[in-house]
Amino acid sequence: MDIINQTNRTMLFEEINPEVLDLLTLVGDVRDIDSLSDDTIKEINKHLLVKNFDEFLNKFSPTVYSFYNAANQKVVYTLKKPEGIPAEAISEIQINQDNDFLKMLFTLIDTKKSQGMTNVDFKFENLLDMISPKKVMDDIRQVRKEIHFLHSQYDSLDEGDPKKLELGDKLNYMFEDASRNYNNVMAMLPLAIEDIKTRLLLGSAQEDQKAEAFQIGMLSIGDNGELKILEAPKSDSTELALLEDSTSGELAEVFGEDYDAVTESPSAYVKDLVVRTFCPLPAVRDDINIDTEVSNYNTYLEFYKNAKDDFVKTVKPLVEKMIGVKMFFDQYATKNRGMQPALLVTNTKLDMLVKSSNISRLEAYLNTVNSKNDFSDTVWFGIVPSIEMDSQGRARISRERFRGSERTSRLEGNTMESLSMLLDTIKRYKVQVFFSFQSGEETTFNNLSTTGVDKYIDKCAVLTRKEYSEYAIPCLPNFTVIPKDKSGVVIDSRMLQTEYGVMLSKEKEDILKLWIEGVYIGAAYVAAGIAAACQCPEYLRENFKNVSREYPGVRFDIEAGDNSLRAVTTMAKEISGFTNNIKDSINRRNFGFVFSSENAKLQDKDIRRITVYKARSLASSEDGYDSMYKTLVSTYIERMLRFQTGDFKYENIVRFFSNNPSSQKSRWMTSRGFVNSILQEGDDMNFTIDEKTNLCHIDLAYNGNVKNLEVTITKATSAARV
Repeated sequence: MDIINQTNRTMLFEEINPEVLDLLTLVGDVRDIDSLSDDTIKEINKHLLVKNFDEFLNKFSPTVYSFYNAANQKVVYTLKKPEGIPAEAISEIQINQDNDFLKMLFTLIDTKKSQGMTNVDFKFENLLDMISPKKVMDDIRQVRKEIHFLHSQYDSLDEGDPKKLELGDKLNYMFEDASRNYNNVMAMLPLAIEDIKTRLLLGSAQEDQKAEAFQIGMLSIGDNGELKILEAPKSDSTELALLEDSTSGELAEVFGEDYDAVTESPSAYVKDLVVRTFCPLPAVRDDINIDTEVSNYNTYLEFYKNAKDDFVKTVKPLVEKMIGVKMFFDQYATKNRGMQPALLVTNTKLDMLVKSSNISRLEAYLNTVNSKNDFSDTVWFGIVPSIEMDSQGRARISRERFRGSERTSRLEGNTMESLSMLLDTIKRYKVQVFFSFQSGEETTFNNLSTTGVDKYIDKCAVLTRKEYSEYAIPCLPNFTVIPKDKSGVVIDSRMLQTEYGVMLSKEKEDILKLWIEGVYIGAAYVAAGIAAACQCPEYLRENFKNVSREYPGVRFDIEAGDNSLRAVTTMAKEISGFTNNIKDSINRRNFGFVFSSENAKLQDKDIRRITVYKARSLASSEDGYDSMYKTLVSTYIERMLRFQTGDFKYENIVRFFSNNPSSQKSRWMTSRGFVNSILQEGDDMNFTIDEKTNLCHIDLAYNGNVKNLEVTITKATSAARV
């Protein structure tokens, strides 16, 4: 660990935000250049390297852009900043942990993990309504409560009191967050919807959502002792009525002034809405026009539902990438931080990166960080999600008798051609690439449990029996956050006006619902995440007793013994398991980095998380495909050999492999017995030197299975003999 201090830096070949700097831009023109300067590497790390999810959000600022189309009265959303449209007409929506859609998905993942339920039993509908206007308003009520609490404390303290000044800072931050939405009509719509509902249904019982005529009254006892509710005296003032609480009055004034100061195009209606939202009124205004309010409510609700539907469809591919990045980092579940995984995001599309005019820039970068004896910036793993999976076409029909699935065009993924170009380039730099297929119902645990692995093997056939095959790791199946058939979100019901008042309709056709169409996580993110986590001795010590702090986890075989039941993912189980036939097929083929959702126990403790079933690359072996750790160990040994022998000097190679107790081979041989020992029981390492070709052939034996490594010798003037 004092020579190679990290073996888990990972490169994500994916575009996150096209408006932010990317690898191609930062590397620049590399004609007549073999490697990049230290300053350039530092600049690349500054912009593209992240060590946790919060840093990822800060550096890449995932954003959705929106503008309004007056021709069709719709909101348009796009992931790329529109060109040819004035900047003031474009709204930028930051997709961060405060975004209601992302917040809902993270809550769903955490809840499912804590309950340990499979998809068929989990109540998705109980969490999906977090993006409904009602739930958005619940969040605002919590913020409102905090603002009122802080303001009451602020108001009670003397001017100049340091504590008052600290509270003022907190209030300023909270007002700043609230004011960001003053100019965002879409953000104000949920407030308007709930505001109208609250005022029109004020006299309703919560369970029937129906209101009769309503007038504020007061309880009294008549002259003969009868109990009466009398109509409260009306005020002649048409101003907004506020509570007699002075702090509420002050806050209402502050919100009103803040709205006027911040808003570019003030609206009296929106101003009243902001004030009512954050400083609730104690009474209903008498001048409500029921017809107008009901019409507004239904218009707002319909517009919000359609806009939210379009927003979700646009943002979903971006959100799936973001969740993938979060899951990569989440796999490093350890209290004691050691070799913390880091992610270098190229922030450019794969097909753009591997173009003949651009691939030299990637080569220059990898040649700089992976071909030196300084290993602090070395890239060991790569992630390529969303490889296109050819789906079987549906039978042609002459006419549509019933409404069927809409034939929406699938978003473009990464092609096998681009992946093979990438692998052919980076094999020289020994980067092992985890790749997964496009998300959807056809690449889930459910699908794998019924159809098996054959379609994945067929798809990967073009990558086998190649020089780069050992660096290609297909990952399957993808993870399901929300299944397609359980992704309906009820927004609300239309409002009806009857002779008795207003009510929310209970008719099925009046319930507005949008379909998210499923949310998934590419298996490559989780596979790379668990592989990167297992490189850290501190992570391994959380799950195993016999761990050496001297070595990384390059030789850790997650398939061996009960290792997979100890080093589990953070992902909740999805199905009850694979059938014996499917498991027999997976074991017979030994294909891919396969995850398992099986019932299992470890020392009488139920395992309620997804585990790793296979961890294989596309390198062929006698029993199917080779374990991915063999390539990783080979790469590690070659880099250690290069460092300790001064770039493969003859006499130093001899010393490296000698039986001298101080040689590197002897030290590795005597420190067996750890779960992360470089040489395990049954392993061996030998070498032969071919004087004619000037090559050193190294045989790495893993329980009798030999892997060959070849290096070119740098000969001294007077070489020592073996």
